[in-house]
Amino acid sequence: MHGLINRSFEVFIKATYGNDLWCRIMEELDAGIDTFEPMFIYEDALTQAMIDAAACNLSKPREDLLEDFGTFLVADPRSERLRRLLRFGGVDYADFLHSLDDLRGRARLAVPDLDLPALELREIGEGEFTLTCQTPHEGFGHVLLGVLRALADDYGALVFIELLARREDTDTLSIRLLESGFSQGRDFSLAREAVQ
Repeated sequence: MHGLINRSFEVFIKATYGNDLWCRIMEELDAGIDTFEPMFIYEDALTQAMIDAAACNLSKPREDLLEDFGTFLVADPRSERLRRLLRFGGVDYADFLHSLDDLRGRARLAVPDLDLPALELREIGEGEFTLTCQTPHEGFGHVLLGVLRALADDYGALVFIELLARREDTDTLSIRLLESGFSQGRDFSLAREAVQ
């Protein structure tokens, strides 16, 4: 697993639950490290053990923790770069959804060795979509669920999203866009604000 993903999870745990919990997780893993380097590659088993240890310490279902992580990736001010990468996909939520097929390529422009899951959006009716997320890493579908829900709030859209199933290496999500302009979204501009 790319260290950028592990480090992002580390930041999420520290920001949401505190440094003491993070130290406890690292002690339980006994991997000889106390932090993740963003540009290193780590064994997938270490990443899964980290998530399991966090869920166990919090007495929280793994799926809920991963969804919260996905929400954090969009909503927390420390994740502004990721939010900009995602919001670059369109002026409204429907445009954003249609840009998801290209997300993997856009991410590789920023971090060439970051291998995100392959995403494929299918429009099955007016405002109704399915999104497949192909990855051998179980849990990405729940992270994606949190990301999509947080971005709906970011755009001010009213959306119903659920994770339908995981078959083989593919998670499938159902997305119903009920209203694009349901509420005032967060301010966003493609141009970064000038530093004064």
